[in-house]
Amino acid sequence: MAAPSSIPLKFTVRRCEPELVTPAKPTPYEQKLLSDIDDQASLRFQIRVINFYQYEPSMEGKDPVEVIREALAQTLVCYYPFAGRLREGANGKLIVDCTGEGVMFIKADADVTLEQFGEPLRPPFPCSDELLYIVPGSEGMLNCPLLLIQVTRLKCGGFIFALRLNHVMSDAIGLAQFLFALGEMARGVATHSISPVWERHLLDAQHPAGITFTHREYDEVDAPVTTPITILPFDDPVQRSFSFGFAEVSILRSLVPPHLRRCTTFEFITACLWRCRTLAINLDPDEEVRMICAVNARSKFNPSFPSGYYGNVFVIPAAITTVKSLREKPLGYAVELIKQTKASVTEEYVKSVAALMVAQGKRIHFPNVIGTYIISDLTKVGIEDTDFGWGKAVFGGPMIAVGVISFLMPTKNKKGEVGSVASICLPAPAMERFAKELENMLKQQPSEGK
Repeated sequence: MAAPSSIPLKFTVRRCEPELVTPAKPTPYEQKLLSDIDDQASLRFQIRVINFYQYEPSMEGKDPVEVIREALAQTLVCYYPFAGRLREGANGKLIVDCTGEGVMFIKADADVTLEQFGEPLRPPFPCSDELLYIVPGSEGMLNCPLLLIQVTRLKCGGFIFALRLNHVMSDAIGLAQFLFALGEMARGVATHSISPVWERHLLDAQHPAGITFTHREYDEVDAPVTTPITILPFDDPVQRSFSFGFAEVSILRSLVPPHLRRCTTFEFITACLWRCRTLAINLDPDEEVRMICAVNARSKFNPSFPSGYYGNVFVIPAAITTVKSLREKPLGYAVELIKQTKASVTEEYVKSVAALMVAQGKRIHFPNVIGTYIISDLTKVGIEDTDFGWGKAVFGGPMIAVGVISFLMPTKNKKGEVGSVASICLPAPAMERFAKELENMLKQQPSEGK
């Protein structure tokens, strides 16, 4: 289940000075508004993604750094907002100033082979701060690069592609679309197979704004917009990952009544993680806890959402219960809560969230972190499918869990069997309890349908 412990891998990364890669051709100088879904305080943070690539004999003599740098300049011609900078407009509204200043790019080499990272690859990764160096002064929300990319060549001929994205610009699906386009340019494709679509007005609140749902996933906090958002409620957290293959999911499926056994793998894994984490953090039995699922809403719209839209099109409805109920009731209880919560998302629900964001004005508005757990399912997004000419990545996904946010990512074991890996962030004592709770759950007897 858990990643095996071993002597920590140490290596040296030699970086060149960061540079700005600008669009290969002139691009429009204009200002573009983000949507009211993009422009929410809970998305005002940076997300870090890492892809590992093997040596590919057919690419002998080609430098991944140069190939990707040139492809990036070409891709930014169509995706030119990424080369701009965020400004703040009236009422705190974020605006992309399409200045063409460029994306920050770092060339690096590491004295390590891909094989030394172990198999299967899974987070957390050693020396991650060296594999994606955060250039001082580049991490702000305003007037800073919206993308930072580092390509690190390995001794074996493979390489690591790491990226930092300002989340207000795109969700995981939007990022995967951009990376797919970047891969096409790297492989010499003449034009993008998917044309990028901005049209962020599609997710703006209607006027007058109508909040038609009760959004308990959000906790209203009266604070100035300059107040930092702390999404990590624990001291001295540790990172660990846990794998769920066919065997583990089959066990979880056997623990619920027959009418729930057709639920999705995500629903089973999420229910399992929620229960184990809640018991691990030792909350009061009567305390309310929330399981927040990031739900892609693209398919909820009629007419359908435009292909090529690369903004944020997800919402975060919450399944809510108490610690006592989660602990004492069977796993099927949590599975059903999560299933119902996901099913609550409609086009009207998304519009209601946008209206709520506008109604809050300049106040910080983000999910409550006390007793809250957020899971983002990336198993079908395709970040790992990005191909720069060296084939698909052997691993692709977020570098770490981010506070109360866990990511569910695709993985393969040594036999080539496909499964999922969940990144978890907890204080060390809670992590030990979490692992024990998970171990115990996977030893339970199958449900008899009671």
